[in-house]
Amino acid sequence: MANLSEIIARKNQNDEQWKAQKQAERENAAAMQDAGMEEISSNPDAYVRYLEIQGDNPLYSAGNIALAMLQNPNITQFGTVERWRTLGRNVPEGERRKGVQIFSRASFGKGYSLVAAYDISQTTGREIKKPELQDGSPAMENALSTLLNYSIVPVVVDTEMDVPAFYDEEKLELAISPNYPDGEAFAAIAAEVAHSRFHAKGTNAQYNRSECELDAQSVSYILCKRLGIKRDLPDLTGLPQLYSGWTPQEVRQALDTVQNMSKKMVSSIEQSITPQQHTRGQAKRPAR
Repeated sequence: MANLSEIIARKNQNDEQWKAQKQAERENAAAMQDAGMEEISSNPDAYVRYLEIQGDNPLYSAGNIALAMLQNPNITQFGTVERWRTLGRNVPEGERRKGVQIFSRASFGKGYSLVAAYDISQTTGREIKKPELQDGSPAMENALSTLLNYSIVPVVVDTEMDVPAFYDEEKLELAISPNYPDGEAFAAIAAEVAHSRFHAKGTNAQYNRSECELDAQSVSYILCKRLGIKRDLPDLTGLPQLYSGWTPQEVRQALDTVQNMSKKMVSSIEQSITPQQHTRGQAKRPAR
């Protein structure tokens, strides 16, 4: 007769060991994430690297970007096996043990678990086409229109300005000059729209334009990187002073705000510039 008591005791012991191992792995990843946040918020080169990777991966949180950066300094666009599968790409078996670990919302229960993610260089399959907005194109016009819809204050035209766009926190309006090339205008408008949202029509009593400037320019840079629009890097000379005294958790919260705003804008813009795909389930037009 099987010794069920011994079997159950062994199972419980294995379960506890597994839980302890997983908890240790999560704690190690959290510590790496904190180290990544400290590096990003104190080193201009690391901050630039963060912006580049966030632009290629707008759906992933700043914490996961930091984790991926620390584990693979050469990482670009990355995703889980399931994510790559939805994009028509596969992770070969030989690469399965070479991924980076990122946090993912647990399938069952609450909290997050660690999952493997892989750089695009570790995958094979369909080519991933990225949008590249050109001045004067219908796609650029749609993108600008969608971007302006994210302004929460009235938008006005000002032909006398010496900048493409400016959010006036006193008048609570976003002024736009029509005298600049589309790409330059897009980059400036994205930053000023971000300012308008940070200010929240004056309800954000903590808003300070100079302190929010890097975040606003970061939103703009992430959008431009994703959409193939060239723009200069944000001014990072004051980066260490800006984040002086901040905890890694506070840095992550600030960068997640940037990521969340840029993610929403990118998703809407990509939807506006992507031609609708006709499916067999759609009703056919009557013959003329």
